[in-house]
Amino acid sequence: MDIKAIILAAGKGTRMKSETTPKVLHEIMGKTLLGYVMDNVKLFTKEQYVIVGHQSEAVEKYITDNYDSAKTVLQSPQLGTGHAVSMVCPYLENYEGQVLILCGDTPLIKEDTLKKFVEFHNSNNSDLTVMSTIFDNPTNYGRIIRENDNTLKCIVEEKDATPEQKAVKEVNAGIYCLNWGKIKNAFSQLKTNNAQGEYYLTDIIQWGKEQKLNVNAFILENSDEIYGINSRQNLAQATKIMNLRKLDELMTSGVTIVDPRCTWISEDTQIGQDTIIYPSTYIEGKNIIGKNCKIGPCAHLRGGVEVCDNVKVGNFVEVKKSKISSNTNVGHLSYIGDSELGEHVNIGAGTITANYDPLSKVKSKTVLKDNVKIGSNSVLVAPVTVEEGANVGAGSIITKNISSWALAITRAPLKVLENWVKRKI
Repeated sequence: MDIKAIILAAGKGTRMKSETTPKVLHEIMGKTLLGYVMDNVKLFTKEQYVIVGHQSEAVEKYITDNYDSAKTVLQSPQLGTGHAVSMVCPYLENYEGQVLILCGDTPLIKEDTLKKFVEFHNSNNSDLTVMSTIFDNPTNYGRIIRENDNTLKCIVEEKDATPEQKAVKEVNAGIYCLNWGKIKNAFSQLKTNNAQGEYYLTDIIQWGKEQKLNVNAFILENSDEIYGINSRQNLAQATKIMNLRKLDELMTSGVTIVDPRCTWISEDTQIGQDTIIYPSTYIEGKNIIGKNCKIGPCAHLRGGVEVCDNVKVGNFVEVKKSKISSNTNVGHLSYIGDSELGEHVNIGAGTITANYDPLSKVKSKTVLKDNVKIGSNSVLVAPVTVEEGANVGAGSIITKNISSWALAITRAPLKVLENWVKRKI
């Protein structure tokens, strides 16, 4: 089935109070709000069109750098959500398939939910389907108004709703599935006769009814999934919801989370059975952690990390863009960045991989082969390779490659001045 997606990401996000970052590029655990939406649609849509506006250059760069199948379309001026979708019409002039429309500030929506939404659309032979949900407090959301036979009649925005309509608890979730060939003409016929003076996307519902098309609404059971981000408070709440959802998924699959109240794990992190995550651990970005590992407490994995089976990452350890092979131990108070650690490696407490040259601004790689032992309080200055079985003495600074089974030590000779303290008293 040919499906394309339109993602609305042109808004300024005034309540975010940010001068430098457009709303959709704010992050939850290392990934942007827009990134979550894009990742959930890219696997089953052929192309994605991202509507950009406010700080469009930054959003365009993000899309170009991360999504090959996506195109950005500029909306200027910004005259409403219906106007935003109309910007894509020239690109889809001869397209007859389906179009999924989403907002770029709803990171909690799941891929599985979107697939069920499209399946509902198809099974009901719909020409236009809108996603809805039930809120006990529906304030500020467009209300779903149904016909007497329970089919969809229209969507009424809060500012245009009558008191009777405002009492309706079923609201518009802001996600649409369209048979584009039948709906595309609506976008050239939208009017601005509303309180905002804008072209509302919701008005395509009424247009579809007037054209005698099959219009339906799909009720989303978990309303958290369409939680929108409009403020820093919303961002914090969405982070909490996403995290608790992820922790529950992990515990159900056999991972021990010692204290879910103070453990944070990104949605894109995979963890194997019987691994234990200790309190105050923060794991962001995309990572793979194997079975029977121990992570934390107070560990920080920053993304691009692969941890194989039976690995221990101790307390106050930071790991970034590195692979740690099976049966390896990374002691506490260490930093492992841009590194590759072999099997049965032991990293002593306080070890640092110095991977960044601030003058050239180049990050280099540290490689520790199998059975390497690094003494406490050592610094490995990349690029550097320590071959199999080599040992590095505690307190050493390693600036060149170390051969197999060698001992590398840069410690200054110990000097003892007898009775020095007594002479100073």
